[in-house]
Amino acid sequence: MKASTNFSGLVQAFFTDRLLRQRKASPHTVAGYRDTFRLLLRFAAQRLGKVPSKLSLEELDSPFVGEFLDHLEKERGVAARSRNTRLAAIHSFFQYVSFQEPTRADQCRRVLAIPSKRYERRLIEHLKPEEIDALLAAPDRATWIGRRDRALLLVAIQTGLRVSEIIGLRRDDVVLGTGAHLRCEGKGRKERCTPLRPEVVAVLAEWFRECPAEAPTPAFPSSRGGPLSRDAVERLVARHQRSAEERCPSLKRKRVTPHVLRHTAAMQLLRHGIDRSVIALWLGHESVETTPI
Repeated sequence: MKASTNFSGLVQAFFTDRLLRQRKASPHTVAGYRDTFRLLLRFAAQRLGKVPSKLSLEELDSPFVGEFLDHLEKERGVAARSRNTRLAAIHSFFQYVSFQEPTRADQCRRVLAIPSKRYERRLIEHLKPEEIDALLAAPDRATWIGRRDRALLLVAIQTGLRVSEIIGLRRDDVVLGTGAHLRCEGKGRKERCTPLRPEVVAVLAEWFRECPAEAPTPAFPSSRGGPLSRDAVERLVARHQRSAEERCPSLKRKRVTPHVLRHTAAMQLLRHGIDRSVIALWLGHESVETTPI
């Protein structure tokens, strides 16, 4: 078997056999690994002048991987945390290779020895009540997209759903009757139910009446009817932040992201005296130790 074919086969087997069959990785995890390999293969094409089908495993040695990580930081401007996420995906691949290709054990050992970069953990942002009000007032409720965005922001701030969970939310995941709540599948394919406050129920009921659809339809569809992408959610949050800054200048000093809305939900629960163990369940934290951070 040629080296280039061997590499292509290993990549394919890593995704189909290791991630999907053995680990039963979530679509979000698979997408993250896929994006890492896209970046790695593009870098290889630029640096080595080879298309992916012509690459050999031997060319992806530890110095090359180190150059790729430097490229991510210096040329693409990614933070150390994102750099470490890409490295974790590469480590996972080479762990798989070490078992499938014992003759490449030394190369795998060297790549696996590349350390994660230490970074300072910044103070986690969250929104104050007046900032929440300004952000929710920013979407133009005279338009279909504005009404959708307001409903999405309200759900994100009240439930603390991850952006991947918001994207994956379907109409039949939302129960608006007695004991109103929504169901979602979080990290590790773990399902949880999150209660909904009356004001959120009212907004969602109005939104669903405006857009009648089948049960599996996304709760917050794109203009074409499909699910929103992660980038689309991040862009709409940033867009409405800019609009809200006129009403609430303190927002100019913050970078509001979907994850900031998740932290805002946690802080609202904490202000109301909710125990941290309950907040951990609410947010879907696998470990209770994550919540105090």
